[in-house]
Amino acid sequence: MLAITQDRYGSPDELELRDVDKPVPTGSQVLVRVKAVSLNAYDWHLMRGDPYLARLSFGTRRPRQRIRGRDFAGQVEAVGPDVTRLRPGDEVFGEADGAFAEYVCAPDDVVETKPAGLTFEQAAALPLAGNTALIGLRDVAPLRPGLRVLVNGASGGVGTYAVQIAKAYGAEVTGVCSARNADLVRSLGADRVIDYAAVDFTREGQRYDVVLDLVGNRSLTAFRRALTPKGTLVLSGGGVSEGGSLFGPMGLILRGPAVSRFVGQRILTLTAKQSGANLATLRELVDSGKITPAIDRTYASLSEVPEAIRYLEVEHARAKVVVTV
Repeated sequence: MLAITQDRYGSPDELELRDVDKPVPTGSQVLVRVKAVSLNAYDWHLMRGDPYLARLSFGTRRPRQRIRGRDFAGQVEAVGPDVTRLRPGDEVFGEADGAFAEYVCAPDDVVETKPAGLTFEQAAALPLAGNTALIGLRDVAPLRPGLRVLVNGASGGVGTYAVQIAKAYGAEVTGVCSARNADLVRSLGADRVIDYAAVDFTREGQRYDVVLDLVGNRSLTAFRRALTPKGTLVLSGGGVSEGGSLFGPMGLILRGPAVSRFVGQRILTLTAKQSGANLATLRELVDSGKITPAIDRTYASLSEVPEAIRYLEVEHARAKVVVTV
């Protein structure tokens, strides 16, 4: 089968389309013939081995997992002997390493039946970003009707789902993004949109019950100014500017809980884990019309994955970038 592989950390130039062995499902695994994949910041962070501290889990000298990719949608080709829930022919979506390929093997508990109303491309845009937004708001925050929620980075992959999920759970939502993405964020249900280039939301005087940070472009002191006295800051992601290429966003994330012990506000970190149950919840939200995947650009084949990652990394893509396989 064809797959996008990587032998050493670096730019998209290190990614190669190669012929590799087709995986065989064992135990509780399912083999999925991939129809579409989507890209995440996770993919280019792993590609570059950035931040360096993350290489302790990615692989110290080279990527431990040679085939890139995480999100997929497709059709079940075969199942392991312990699988009873899924059958060959089922249309599914899920999240597993090695997804940028014609076939991917995944544990059956991180694969779910595809929402009937979505294309494979739309379904592939759902797993990692949707799951991250769901965990951050429903489980970590947690949400309840009437809360004032601010999403910093509302036009990104996770942010577009966070705006919709917050609205689905009854929150009043403010999205922070660039002016060019304001209409997109409003269309997803945001009650208010802030152009980060024109207004510093940490200094405008508004206070929020929950701030979900997906950018890492403010200090803890600044974020706390935007919270109510008993508000919750949920930290996820961020850039090299907050901690440098050695620690990346982990510096902010590590400091947050320590500060939280001495103040009335809650400062929590978002750790997203693969979950078939959460995929089922996302499918229900899609089926009920409460969330819809937002896609910025679609590429036509696996061979275009390097260019797609370059676009995601450099052009600050809005919403999701998808590749048809």
